[in-house]
Amino acid sequence: MPRSRASWGRKGKYNNTRTCVDGIWFDSKLEAARWQELLLLQKAGEITDLRRQVPYRLDVNGFLICRLIVDFTYLDSATGKLVTEDTKGVLTPECAIKLKLMRAIHGIDVQLVRKK
Repeated sequence: MPRSRASWGRKGKYNNTRTCVDGIWFDSKLEAARWQELLLLQKAGEITDLRRQVPYRLDVNGFLICRLIVDFTYLDSATGKLVTEDTKGVLTPECAIKLKLMRAIHGIDVQLVRKK
C-alpha cells in the first residue's frame, strides 16, 4: 500500500501507475487489467482458487535469502496445475535472480505477463 493518499495514482519508479479496481489497489495498470481478465476466467470456470500477492520464502541451506511476492496464483481447471504469474513492465536483474531462485528452490516457473 502507498504511504499516503497523495501517492495514489502517481507514476512509479518504472513509469507504472498505481490503479484502483473495485476498491483494490494494484501497482500498475497492467496488473489491474490482468486481475480483471483472471476474474472473468474464474467466473467462466476455466480457473479456480485465484489469489493475489502470494508470498514465497526463498531459503538456501536454512537461511532466508529473500522473499518473492508473485502477483497471482490460480489452478488451471483443464490441467489441475498451479499457475504462478507476475506482471512486469521492466524485468530488473534483481527480479531475474529471484525468478531463478524460485525455480531452483520451489520448482516453480513464474509466468511473466508483459505489456503487448
